[in-house]
Amino acid sequence: MSFSEEREQLRGVIREFLTDVSGEEAVRAAMVTPTGWDPAVWRGLAEDLGVLGLGIPEELGGVGYGFAEIGVVFEESGAALLCAPHLATVAAAQALLATGDAAAAADLLPPVASGTVATLAVAEADGRWEESSVTATAERGADGWRLTGTKMFVLDGTTAELVLVAARTGGGVSLFAVDGAADGLRRTGLATLDQTRRQARLDLAGVPGRLVGAQDAAWPAIERALRLSIVALAAEQVGGASRTLDMAVEYAKTRVQFGRPIGSFQAIKHRCADVLVEVESARSAAYAAAEAAERPDDPELALVSSLAKAYCSDAYVHAAAENIQIHGGIGFTWEHPAHLYFKRAKSSRVLFGDPVHHRELLARQL
Repeated sequence: MSFSEEREQLRGVIREFLTDVSGEEAVRAAMVTPTGWDPAVWRGLAEDLGVLGLGIPEELGGVGYGFAEIGVVFEESGAALLCAPHLATVAAAQALLATGDAAAAADLLPPVASGTVATLAVAEADGRWEESSVTATAERGADGWRLTGTKMFVLDGTTAELVLVAARTGGGVSLFAVDGAADGLRRTGLATLDQTRRQARLDLAGVPGRLVGAQDAAWPAIERALRLSIVALAAEQVGGASRTLDMAVEYAKTRVQFGRPIGSFQAIKHRCADVLVEVESARSAAYAAAEAAERPDDPELALVSSLAKAYCSDAYVHAAAENIQIHGGIGFTWEHPAHLYFKRAKSSRVLFGDPVHHRELLARQL
């Protein structure tokens, strides 16, 4: 995938913005807030940079760009360890678009492009992102649809103003738009390894919802949204892996032991070289997935997105772990940022399915 001058300019703008608002001090400050992210930073992404509208058509309030541009943003945000409900909102927006429901898209997407926090609620107690695992139900009454069930591992579920919920409607899975403040919706934050990305449990007890798309036929749209979310996550993983490699190399150049920089020792050189190969291979996989996402209804999207998720997940975890090892004792301390990247890597590894799951999907497709 080639990067045009316009895309590189976008990268520069995003990097400059994140340098100002997502340094280590800002990340640690966001981690301990009730929301897990800074509203001012979110407004900057939405209003000043227009990032939330990249994957949304212009007629729906967005800027009409594709996943190549979205990938650039996620790669930079992964490097900066950005605390923001960006991935959750992209997943919800893509699900709305994939349903083909023009009326719902016209009502719901312009606010999302302007900064409304949205999320997609699919997984349940078993933690699987599959159609067969959806057990939440929706029933139609005199006053409309009512949803009952429990959703788990919902990204930014405690702060989302719009929640798209997958629920069974008798003949299949349907998608419903639920107000984050709706009666009967109880939202509970989960204690997770990664404090830079919040997840939640949503309990629905007769919650009113708006049917989006065709009844009983929403799974293809949900699956496409999940695939595109995986593409975005892979780009974020590449950004994080690349940053941890840079951290390790910089430390190896400056840390002196036995009268010489530790980077001059062959064991350290080999560690850094191995991580470099993995990071560059992960970047190629992520870019291939973004390229497939650029093309409408590309049959290879399922294949390359699973490939990217499996490889980028393992590469990020390895890069983050090696960064800690190269830093030695200081890398294990709370005061050093190495553990923040390691926790993000471990959490991202299982999000939307772990590498074992996606290699199984790859085997089936091949």
